[in-house]
Amino acid sequence: MKIALDTNILAYATGIDGASKQKIVFNILVRLPKSEVILPAQVLGELFQVLVRKAKYSALEAQKEIIFWRATYATAETSAEVILDAAGLTAKHKLQVWDAVILAAAANADCRLLLSEDMQNGFHWNNITVADPFSARQHDLLRKALP
Repeated sequence: MKIALDTNILAYATGIDGASKQKIVFNILVRLPKSEVILPAQVLGELFQVLVRKAKYSALEAQKEIIFWRATYATAETSAEVILDAAGLTAKHKLQVWDAVILAAAANADCRLLLSEDMQNGFHWNNITVADPFSARQHDLLRKALP
């Protein structure tokens, strides 16, 4: 099962916002098959911004970090089709547009699960479900994906 990662998952993996969330993220990432993990391209751009603005990385340090993540996992591109789907998600479900781009890109890459704490846990659209890995009750699809 293909699983997409939202920006906050990678941000926590880099240590932003403390060790407790970093530990949870690492526990998940080491158990997921790398071949099944997808990064929507939007996530790389957002991560760059978070690292520079919030974590005070230099642009060069942030660039190295996104190059690392890009080399670690496959990416899902942001196409015109993804933008149109995202606009529909925003109009119909009131998602923030950039969250909708991430969700649409993940769905377009045939992901069944998007790990995110920023979107509604359990939200389902176009054969993809959002799961908050920090939720008190782990989503069934995430539990099934973790060996």
